[in-house]
Amino acid sequence: MWGRKRREVEEAKAGEPQPPERLKDALRKARLDQAERTGVVVDLHDAEVARLELLSEALDPLFAEIPDSVDLFDRGINRGDTPRLWIDAIAHAAMGRDKRLYRFLQDTRYGRTVLAESTDVAEIVDAITKYVAQRLIERDRALASAAVPPRELKQEAKSERRRRRRRAFRTFFFGLLMGIAVMIAAALLFG
Repeated sequence: MWGRKRREVEEAKAGEPQPPERLKDALRKARLDQAERTGVVVDLHDAEVARLELLSEALDPLFAEIPDSVDLFDRGINRGDTPRLWIDAIAHAAMGRDKRLYRFLQDTRYGRTVLAESTDVAEIVDAITKYVAQRLIERDRALASAAVPPRELKQEAKSERRRRRRRAFRTFFFGLLMGIAVMIAAALLFG
């Protein structure tokens, strides 16, 4: 009688699904799964960095031609969450979503602009070469327009000082007149 029930209970337990694993075992299994996924992500990240290093090596001849006096460009690879090959402060190359496509991007005040996209390194090098040439021309124009002879600078500084003195004198004189007017008005009202 007693033995019969025990056998029935054991047989019923054997037919039921097993209870969930202990928490310790479940955590260990979750950590292993996470480590496998992280390994894949790290491999993809390393592949992105390697591709950007290949692009950087392809750009070596271009940056060797830039004069040392030009400090406009600062090329380097940023190995953050999204690896980027920076050309200057506003332009960089990054990998596309499929990790085979190079994207040459420029940050503008209106957002990020894609200047070139290609799976071919040579095409991206050409796009970066054109960008560097444009930036050098912009720099030369800015320097040429800012070049003013020293004599003109002295004359402009003198005229600016005169304008400031006149403005200060007018402000003082206007304040003096307003003060006198207020005093006369106060004397008429209270006098």
